[in-house]
Amino acid sequence: MRRLFPLLLLVVAGFPSSGDAPRPRLGPRADIEAAPVALFPGEPERRTMDALTYLGGVRLTSRDPAFGGFSSMILVGDRFTLVSDGGNVVHFRMGADMRPFDARFADLPDGPGWGWAKGSRDSESMTRDPVSGRVWIGYENSNSIWRYDGALLRAEARRKPAPMQGWDVNGGAEAMVRLRSGAFIVLSEKSNAPGIEGRAGIWFDGDPTGAAIRGFRFGYRPPPGGFDPSDMAELPDGRVLILVRRVSLARWFEAKLVLIDPKAIRPGKSIAGKEVAAFTVPATRDNFEALAVTQEGGATILWIASDDNRLILQRTLLMKFRLDLPRTN
Repeated sequence: MRRLFPLLLLVVAGFPSSGDAPRPRLGPRADIEAAPVALFPGEPERRTMDALTYLGGVRLTSRDPAFGGFSSMILVGDRFTLVSDGGNVVHFRMGADMRPFDARFADLPDGPGWGWAKGSRDSESMTRDPVSGRVWIGYENSNSIWRYDGALLRAEARRKPAPMQGWDVNGGAEAMVRLRSGAFIVLSEKSNAPGIEGRAGIWFDGDPTGAAIRGFRFGYRPPPGGFDPSDMAELPDGRVLILVRRVSLARWFEAKLVLIDPKAIRPGKSIAGKEVAAFTVPATRDNFEALAVTQEGGATILWIASDDNRLILQRTLLMKFRLDLPRTN
């Protein structure tokens, strides 16, 4: 079992051992089904957990065998866009009944490498400019950032920022957010910041694919116990939520939401943040990798999605919460 345990962790977590495997591509027929899930399966009436109130959630499935593996998400109105770690794109709308409709499957039009292999489309993070509609995608393996038009039909710019080139090929730009100020924050999943405590982080003063990149390195200290950053999103008050997760055979996947203030990020320093919610036994959870923030009637709404690694033991979950935090001055 000592030899088997690390192997099982590798399989369950879905971390690729090679980037040469052909990537599955979605077919032209957009087929999505949704089945409700409870936050606490043993207590379906229980809907609160730490600073979160559960507003509903579903398990998404499809007859298309390439469906799944979603690592990032953006939400504009009721229109969801999910991008997999193999470059597949899923668009759909969702009503109050939590059923997807008006679905469309697509493929990223361009990216690192030739595109036939999974490693050449290892897209792990995504963020959007609400004014121009442009979308940025962070690629693991190649440690690069690409900018696309708002419909994800055309690549506009690309860059391999020098500070990211030392990052692990399976620990690249796992989390990325564009702040309303126009600045970007990028976090590595696994690589540590050279000479700084915590995971490697980069602050870009503007578009990281632009001709003149200005910014600095910093460190992010995840909660102890093997948690790694998987996504982040800006809240209406300017603070940022970081989604972190870990996996073990004993407790399956666990995740936490950590609150940081970007104003506290400094060159060469590390930041930890404050835990506001934890997904652990007995709550419903999986490999949570995608986070989106919206507002409804003045309430802050979180959407969290999981990457099922296209494995039979895992699920593609999409869950909706209201976040209740003390007001800032």
